[in-house]
Amino acid sequence: MDMNENKRRRSMLLYILIALIAYLAISQTLGTNLTARQVQDVSYTEFLTMVDEGQVKKVDLNTGDNTLTFTTGEGDSEKIYETTMWPGDSTLIERLDEHNVDANANIPDTSGDMWLMLLISYGLPILIFLGIGWWLNRRMKKAMGDDGPSMNFGGGGFGMGGGLGKSNAKEIKGEETGVTFKDVAGQDEAKESLQEIVSFLKNPEKYNEIGARCPRGALLVGPPGTGKTLLAKAVAGEAGVTFFQIAGSAFVEMFVGRGAAKVRDLFKQASEKAPCIVFIDEIDAVGKRRDSSLSSNDEREQTLNQLLSEMDGFDNHKGIVVLAATNRPETLDQALLRPGRFDRRIPVELPDLVGREAILKIHANDVKMEPGIDLGVVARSTPGASGADLANIINEAALRAVRFGRSRVTQEDLLESVDVVIAGEKKKSTVLSQHEKEVVSYHETGHAIVAAMQKGSAPVSKITIVPRTSGALGFTMQVEEDEHFLTTRQEAKDKIAVLCGGRAAEELIFSEMTTGASNDIEKATQLARAMVTQYGMSDKFGMVQLGQPASRYLGGGQQLTCSEGTAQEIDAEVQRLVEEGHQTALRTLRENRFKLHEIAHYLQKKETITGDEFMNILTRDDGFAPKMPTPPAE
Repeated sequence: MDMNENKRRRSMLLYILIALIAYLAISQTLGTNLTARQVQDVSYTEFLTMVDEGQVKKVDLNTGDNTLTFTTGEGDSEKIYETTMWPGDSTLIERLDEHNVDANANIPDTSGDMWLMLLISYGLPILIFLGIGWWLNRRMKKAMGDDGPSMNFGGGGFGMGGGLGKSNAKEIKGEETGVTFKDVAGQDEAKESLQEIVSFLKNPEKYNEIGARCPRGALLVGPPGTGKTLLAKAVAGEAGVTFFQIAGSAFVEMFVGRGAAKVRDLFKQASEKAPCIVFIDEIDAVGKRRDSSLSSNDEREQTLNQLLSEMDGFDNHKGIVVLAATNRPETLDQALLRPGRFDRRIPVELPDLVGREAILKIHANDVKMEPGIDLGVVARSTPGASGADLANIINEAALRAVRFGRSRVTQEDLLESVDVVIAGEKKKSTVLSQHEKEVVSYHETGHAIVAAMQKGSAPVSKITIVPRTSGALGFTMQVEEDEHFLTTRQEAKDKIAVLCGGRAAEELIFSEMTTGASNDIEKATQLARAMVTQYGMSDKFGMVQLGQPASRYLGGGQQLTCSEGTAQEIDAEVQRLVEEGHQTALRTLRENRFKLHEIAHYLQKKETITGDEFMNILTRDDGFAPKMPTPPAE
């Protein structure tokens, strides 16, 4: 529907442009001809000179107002002039006879041409625009199937008719969605919550007999890429009912009243096609909390009020279920969330280890792979990845296989695609100097050794100093052996120490600091601040919440809920926690200084090493003599 509307708008602009060009061309052509035939004023002396030279052909003597009009040339070159006679010039008649000038000629009357010019200048544009408006109105009515009355201006092309109040929702039949619950993995709890809605849509009589009513609406809440839209389509596919899909931003219009009209039209269509599912994606665009500030949007609030009214007013015994998705539930209006509107709030969270492996298997079914592929390794390497991220990993692996001329995806392709999604492609154009390469090697080795020496840290699985397109000059990957959902205070402190390991190695070996630790500092500070303000892990403040994240699913910083004086004390406590981790990292690296040199030089030589290679070097006792680092170039 949106494509048809855009096409009609482009056609309208094109026809208006053609009409304007045609009008300007006609006006220029006819205007030039009319201008050429207009009367020009000349002096009486010039007139006599032209008579003596034989240029004058006809003369009209106007004795009443003491003027005369004469013509020169013939045919297309004919011109008309006007001049004032000298009083008492008795030789004029003789001079005209002498040069055979017709003094009794009838000079053409130009009044008819003036009327024609006025008609072209004003009448023709009006006729053109009326014709275009009438034609476009017929086209729009025919395209939208609207034969009813409409408010039209200028022939109907620019009125409120022609389907401008249509919702433009995408209508899909249930069997055409191509998605069922079998195509959704890693969201077992969400599917279980939605299964009851599917059951009602299939067998509403069973619920009506006992007096139960179906939930009017269900709100799918979760981070981006977790499959909220996919779940909504799966409900329609399972129930086999019509599916209406529309984005929340499609209701927000510049003109007041248009959004509310679209809401009315959407629910009117849903009522005609019941039982059905209405899915509103990113509902926070239209459902934000209302307030009394001067910057409030009247159009958005009217649209929200209409949505609240429609959800409260339709008869859900017909089988109309409204599903909506958002990743910002904290911004929604409370009237939208009360029972009777969105009765259920279904969390669609990031998948766990088992869920990630199930999602990878679904996407891997569409890709040719070598036998013996272990998707569990990929699942363990991607904690915190969404379903969209995992789908992208499979696709990147397939693209890499094609790039290297293989017909099937290998385990190496999958592991490399994990690095691509996490840190970006290898940046071949970035060539580090020998000293910078050595600094990065020690930096990443510092992270790895501190991580290996902490009891609660995840094992190191990979270390690389290959620059990436994300801006990283290298990274150390840790992979948890088991999935866990709680973090102790000591584990949080260990993570801060690991993040400080890179900077600590630079200070210990080179007695200098670089900008390479900027991302580590950011993460360490965020974790320390969360320990103080959210998790109650500070000895100074105890179990008190002093702040909360701006958005649970989108991040965006933190909002403090304390006084200004307390905020200063929080900053001091955060600084103390980060410095404590920094000192732990320095102490760990001093105790393992020889291994730091050995692993860093091995990494500098190979550029990428596995976790097993790292642990073999770290745990063997071979009396290795350290090789001193190369000093920076002057």
